[in-house]
Amino acid sequence: MEKVGVLAVQGAFIEHEHCLEKLGAQVVELREAADLQTGFNRLVLPGGESTVQSKLLIELGMAERLREMITAGMPVLGTCAGLILLAKRIMGKRSVDRTALGTLDVTVERNAYGRQLGSFNARADFAGMEDLPMTFIRAPRISEVGPGVEELGRVNGLIVGARAANQIGVTFHPELTGDPRLHQMFLNL
Repeated sequence: MEKVGVLAVQGAFIEHEHCLEKLGAQVVELREAADLQTGFNRLVLPGGESTVQSKLLIELGMAERLREMITAGMPVLGTCAGLILLAKRIMGKRSVDRTALGTLDVTVERNAYGRQLGSFNARADFAGMEDLPMTFIRAPRISEVGPGVEELGRVNGLIVGARAANQIGVTFHPELTGDPRLHQMFLNL
């Protein structure tokens, strides 16, 4: 059985937990540095407020250890704000302003579709999955992928997911659609 650590300091983590449990995974909430010792072998970084999450990861002493675990090969799924935490570059930010983790070689733009009113649902082929439902809420966009990073899909011409080895980052919320295929793909990494 897979044991998945879900970052639970802020954001939409409970929905990820429910989806993973339905697929048979054991879930542990990561709320403080001590939780990083619970023996999980996969990591989910949920949507929410990326600035708050990044600040909390650093203040709680979790950022460096999570970065090491990801760099060492632990599979990670970052959705929406979680993608921003993984991204090496954020458009409009000075290079010294990096996210807490910065392990995925992509450039992202926060709130690329506008505010809450710009939220929408879409369906598209994604990473070999046909007609995957996607929910975008104050979503970022991936404006560029680095060498060795695979583009997983597009909606309206914009990149909505990327993968590099053990890391998957998506701009949408798969945990809100009722379709478990993306979480299953993550568990199969």
